[in-house]
Amino acid sequence: MKVGDRVRVKESVVVYHYPGHRNEAFDIQGQEGEVIALVNELEGKPISANFPILVKFEGKFKAHLRESELEVL
Repeated sequence: MKVGDRVRVKESVVVYHYPGHRNEAFDIQGQEGEVIALVNELEGKPISANFPILVKFEGKFKAHLRESELEVL
């Protein structure tokens, strides 16, 4: 998986920061978006992020996800 790939959430992932459903549980399974960053370093030092893939969905919604939760389209 690399920056620019179109992806779909293949597993049930519940978020609480989805626009229009703020502070409510919202399942993003089936949503499609674009990988905009791979979080593997901070200030030039390697890190091991729990959710290393940053995906931008429709509108202003972004989420950090695991590779196992996504499928490349």
